[in-house]
Amino acid sequence: MNIDNVISALNNPMRRQILVWLKDRSNFPASLPEHAGLDGVCVAYIQEKAGLSQSTISNYMGILKKAGLVIAERHGQWTFYQRHDSNIKAFLDKVEEELLKR
Repeated sequence: MNIDNVISALNNPMRRQILVWLKDRSNFPASLPEHAGLDGVCVAYIQEKAGLSQSTISNYMGILKKAGLVIAERHGQWTFYQRHDSNIKAFLDKVEEELLKR
């Protein structure tokens, strides 16, 4: 994990908000029946909640994915995203180590 990429990805309030929303799938509408068993949230629901264009959300999700903060999984024409909690924890541990410990 590149700590600078993560810090850069988090340097946007909407990208941070998306990570907060992804903590709980109930922040989004119920999935279509054919998606009920899938992990993550469809990018269309993220776009709708954020109120931003599809291209902006796709860009944001790409940045979060590159930083290792989300996992993307394609299902047909849809991409589903979920938080990568173990990487988020690793990032926080690394920041704590660098800034607080000697």
